Amino acid sequence: MQSTHHRSAAFSFSLMPAVLTWSPCFEPVAVPMPFVLSPFVSGPFIIEGQTVSALHAARADKGVDSTMAKTSLDKGKIKILLLEGIHQSAVDNLLDAGYTNIEHLPTSLDEATLIDKIGDVHFLGIRSRSQLTEKVFAAAEKLTAVGCFCIGTNQVDLNAALVRGIPVFNAPYSNTRSVAELVLAEAIMLLRGIPEKSARAHQGGWLKSANNSHEARGKTLGIVGYGSIGSQLSVLAESLGFDVIYYDVVTKLGMGNARQVASLEELLARADVVSLHVPELPSTRWMIGAEQIALMKQGGILINASRGSVVVIEALAEALEAGRLNGAAIDVFPVEPKGNNEEFVSPLRGLDNVILTPHIGGSTLEAQENIGIEVSEKLVTYSDNGTTVSSVNFPEVALPAHPGKHRLLHIHENVPGVLSEINRVLSENGINIAGQYLQTNEKVGYVVIDVDKAYGVQALEALKEVKHTLRVRVLYSETNYQG
Repeated sequence: MQSTHHRSAAFSFSLMPAVLTWSPCFEPVAVPMPFVLSPFVSGPFIIEGQTVSALHAARADKGVDSTMAKTSLDKGKIKILLLEGIHQSAVDNLLDAGYTNIEHLPTSLDEATLIDKIGDVHFLGIRSRSQLTEKVFAAAEKLTAVGCFCIGTNQVDLNAALVRGIPVFNAPYSNTRSVAELVLAEAIMLLRGIPEKSARAHQGGWLKSANNSHEARGKTLGIVGYGSIGSQLSVLAESLGFDVIYYDVVTKLGMGNARQVASLEELLARADVVSLHVPELPSTRWMIGAEQIALMKQGGILINASRGSVVVIEALAEALEAGRLNGAAIDVFPVEPKGNNEEFVSPLRGLDNVILTPHIGGSTLEAQENIGIEVSEKLVTYSDNGTTVSSVNFPEVALPAHPGKHRLLHIHENVPGVLSEINRVLSENGINIAGQYLQTNEKVGYVVIDVDKAYGVQALEALKEVKHTLRVRVLYSETNYQG
């Protein structure tokens, strides 16, 4: 069922200065609150109670205190769309932060439906099934940020978001325990040959034998990709008696007694169980094929809970059928059903020594609750403060609070001279910079400027004329805020 959440706009703030943020094309409404935000310059914005075009608004007179008669929308007018049954913790977190206009849907939307719906959405939350394409972003006129309530972001055209000044956030840490526990359980089950014995029992058979049944103690677990999941798996596995080795493209200090090896080939040759925990990159695409499987120990075990494009499934099926490997556990696949009612097709079906799971490594109630909190907090922080730390596609800037100042967020093409032009136009307008923060990537620059609150609107007007500007907005704050 679809649920839409609305609460009273009379909410309280705590911990840090609350700053209302919003995107273009809102209709004006008076707000009896001390915090408001003007929109990005790509749409209409509010000056002294008047709705004006961002491209043709008259400049505010120098020295006018823009805090005296501002009108804008409250947070309840900022539309947030959450898809795919994102955990209620995200909704609660957003409501607690004052964002009350939330549409919460249990499923993903196809491209045409999403394009039709996204035109008035300011913040979008998705999981792994929703596909955010160039066409979707082109239709998202008001979109301010995207939250991926999962680890992966390959379902999002990150470049299309970037060039429109839209940061994308994800949850790289919140489900690490859930994935690590699943992998460890699968490793033990496969070492004991449980999947095959269980399947035989379901068929009325009785496969009581110690053949190909082993303890975990003393066996070597090889972890490919020693990030947040790989390192947590390392700790859990060692506590059960595994000897842990790992391979990563970056030199990393091992947890406990885990040891890094020099190459993937060395790890494959030494490990009794190989577990994959790598991101989806060109360098990891089909990284485990027939050639790599041939390097593994006779009777080895392969586990993939990372990305479906990492393992050549056909090569794995051949190795299992030939007895080259004793077992495998696969949670992610090159092609996955779009819904629970669609048939799952794979050459691994019917193999009793394979554990097949429907991409549920991080699908525990605990993980989903933590993910809901983590990603919603990132969206709120960006909306309220401008901080972009942990964005996967955007320059990362960690920002302090700005009491008594107006904060301008300027997103521009990363070409020479933009920062100089920003400083020039502010100087020519007699606007002093109280604080300035800059970070860039190869395509986009992100400049954050704090100015005296009397000059917020004037500074916005000046910055929107800077060449190569993609977006600019201003955050208002008051000196009398009581945290």
